[in-house]
Amino acid sequence: MNDTTKPPSLPDRLSIDPRSPYHIAAVFEHEVGIKFNDKERLDVEEYCISEGWIKVAAGKALDRKGKPLMIKVKGKVEAFYR
Repeated sequence: MNDTTKPPSLPDRLSIDPRSPYHIAAVFEHEVGIKFNDKERLDVEEYCISEGWIKVAAGKALDRKGKPLMIKVKGKVEAFYR
């Protein structure tokens, strides 16, 4: 609880995939939470606050490379540090 480093400000768009151009490693040094339509979601892969969407895995379906298929869900998005 005596963490003196201030976390960086959360970007408008963020992805957990390290190959994505929207992945920022410094942000993931702290725990990030996402609220979607006023409910906290734990399965978010990518979000965009200004456009109002999140990407989540579409069940157990996989693409040709073995990565989960993503679906984009629109609504009110809020990002915060826990």
